Amino acid sequence: MSKKINPINELASAEIDAKLTENREKLLHLRLRKQTGQVEKTHELRVLRKDIARLETARTAKNKKAAA
Repeated sequence: MSKKINPINELASAEIDAKLTENREKLLHLRLRKQTGQVEKTHELRVLRKDIARLETARTAKNKKAAA
């Protein structure tokens, strides 16, 4: 049984923080564009929110592992 490796878990803490900042900025701009009716692919909002949650989870796991 092969275990699937998540590419997020392979990132360093600094890379996770950088991706979090980048995704949050993208989400902000996408929300602003949605308010003005300029977004055609509204599913991108959900995808970005889920990516942010995955990154937050990976960061928390790394912090707990480092503390232990």
